[in-house]
Amino acid sequence: MKKVILAAALLGSSVTAFAEAPGGPGCGWGNLLFKGQNGLPIHLLATLVNGTSGNATFGMTTGTNGCSTSGNLTYNGKSLLGMTGVLEEVAQDMAAGQGEALTALSVSMGIPTAERTHFNAVMHQNFSAIFTSKDVTAGEVADNITAVMQKDEKLAKFI
Repeated sequence: MKKVILAAALLGSSVTAFAEAPGGPGCGWGNLLFKGQNGLPIHLLATLVNGTSGNATFGMTTGTNGCSTSGNLTYNGKSLLGMTGVLEEVAQDMAAGQGEALTALSVSMGIPTAERTHFNAVMHQNFSAIFTSKDVTAGEVADNITAVMQKDEKLAKFI
């Protein structure tokens, strides 16, 4: 059951992760074809057109197709840790030094399989620095994980 919940949380976090599109909000032929329309199906079609033809990548590289790389990317989605129930499971697994939630966290952070045992050990050793109080927020936990990883030679490169 835990695997199903974690998988749903990971998928849900990617579906709800809306950011300013790489290259800008009007970048690519898909945006040109469906200009002025809205809704999930239209956004998916525009993304499909941009992705399958590679025109958005070309546009970002050349500054054409309505694309620009001068703006800052933004992210308005929820952190994986902020999703209901996941923070508690990560805390339990981190306290134990292993578990499905901790593995899901390491995968979502791009930690390669060969480094996950080390990641688990470092998170376990620094549990009290990561979960600083009973009422710690998901944002604070994420910041604390980053701070711990920055101090570790092997994990710093994955931030």
